[in-house]
Amino acid sequence: MLVHRFLKKTEFDSYEDFKANYALNVPEHFSFPRDVVDEWAKTDPEKRALVWCNDEGESREFTFSEVSSLSRRAAHYLSSAGIKRGDRVMLILKRRWECWITLLALHRIGAAVIPAAALLREEDIVYRTDAANIKMIIAVNDPYVVSQVEAAMPLSKTLEKIALVGGRRDGWLPYGEEFADCPEMTDFPVLDKDEPLLIYFTSGTTGMPKMVVHGQRYPLGHITTARHMQCVIDNGLHLTVSDSGWAKFAWGCIYGQWICGSAVLAYDMEKFNARNLIDVIREFAPTTLCVPPTIYRFMLKEGLTKNDFKSVQHFSTAGEPLAPEINREFESITGHLIHEGFGQSEGTVLVCSFSWFEPKLGSVGKPSPIYDIAIVDENGKQCKIGEAGEIVIRSLGDELPPGLICGYFIDGKITRTFDSVYHTGDIAWMDEDGYYWYVGRNDDVIKSSGYRIGPFEVESVLLTHPAVLECAITAVPDPMRGQIVCATIVLSPGYSASDELTADIQKYVKDLTAPYKYPRIVRYVNELPKTTSGKISRVEIRKETSREI
Repeated sequence: MLVHRFLKKTEFDSYEDFKANYALNVPEHFSFPRDVVDEWAKTDPEKRALVWCNDEGESREFTFSEVSSLSRRAAHYLSSAGIKRGDRVMLILKRRWECWITLLALHRIGAAVIPAAALLREEDIVYRTDAANIKMIIAVNDPYVVSQVEAAMPLSKTLEKIALVGGRRDGWLPYGEEFADCPEMTDFPVLDKDEPLLIYFTSGTTGMPKMVVHGQRYPLGHITTARHMQCVIDNGLHLTVSDSGWAKFAWGCIYGQWICGSAVLAYDMEKFNARNLIDVIREFAPTTLCVPPTIYRFMLKEGLTKNDFKSVQHFSTAGEPLAPEINREFESITGHLIHEGFGQSEGTVLVCSFSWFEPKLGSVGKPSPIYDIAIVDENGKQCKIGEAGEIVIRSLGDELPPGLICGYFIDGKITRTFDSVYHTGDIAWMDEDGYYWYVGRNDDVIKSSGYRIGPFEVESVLLTHPAVLECAITAVPDPMRGQIVCATIVLSPGYSASDELTADIQKYVKDLTAPYKYPRIVRYVNELPKTTSGKISRVEIRKETSREI
């Protein structure tokens, strides 16, 4: 297996063995296209790399040999269009198969990729192009995306060219099958390890999005994500549901999976529909699956069966906390527990319910071995058992572990804003068995009458109420208690907002958790505001609440 080239030890008897002895062999000049894709194409040219399908019933398979060739041709096309080493290119490609080819092509050239979600507005695009000095946008032929890019282009100070996938339009370079007719580019630069591979704009809790820079070794950090969190299988088929603009795409749709020899299933859905996703899983039979808790919850409500997932050997999740009740219900139907992982756009999997130990429902698991992870108080002292504090990565020197952020892109430079300790800003506590229990983002933890209340612990209870389809817990200022708990709820079909329902929901929370955690304010909305990465925007909810109360 190719993955063995990058690991000093490949098999582990226990989590303790894994934690003590996991180590990477990092080539001096690692290149993901050359050292992974081209190597598979050379040693096993017919090995399956990508299985693509969409809601129109179209599907297409790619071998590593085809992916290697197409990405070289795309590199030639982009080089001819003026893209060179050090340039920055934004991709708004949803789940089009061209996204995989274009990522590799830009990696070959040495141009930094800025993944972006299709929900970006004109002002979002202008901010990103100017902040990151973006030279080119390659976008999918979607009416909304096209209109926003076209509106942004004359306002951007740096954007020179735009290219369109899936159609032709005045002012756009045609991009897609056009590169298939190009010759294969063969002369590529040797890149330094800290040259930008990816730049993610984070959807932070405050202020404008920050630019997270990952260097050339970043894919190696995702060996742990793919091999030990998602448990992908050599010659298997892995499905992670993620738009290409989200960091989770890098977690589950390309790097670690291909290093470990698993093909990737790319479901190019136009709009999420739980039944359609279940049908795709039945038809294409992935061997491993990783989707957000919200999607597991919607599939459960759709009425999934054990037979729907008969091909899947391992289930995992990340991106938001997984309610224990969802996991219990899922296991009762399928016979499998969902293994939860935790991390950020700035890194790879940090904490996970690895397969060497039984998951504790509600816990995110134990720390990954590639980082020195701890929970510390506000003075940097390690917290005691059961004491909530911030998750940090310690013992960082000049040589950062592969997978961790190189720095933030600030004023045209990559700047490392942390020294020996990286602060995640996420709050958790550890139990006597070493399991981590997630509380919430530091900014989201509610401080009421001396209590610290994590949004997730209340949300996990609310989501078991039959009337609650989606929910978010936020704080509202209160003169007596400092803050009080507010629940913003999307109701399940068949339920209507009423004083009686509110009282029932409040009693339900009181009965199932500590009474001081119940929501004193309950709001009903048609939908929850989301960030461009698809996560619930508590910042926007707090703004809406402050206007109403």
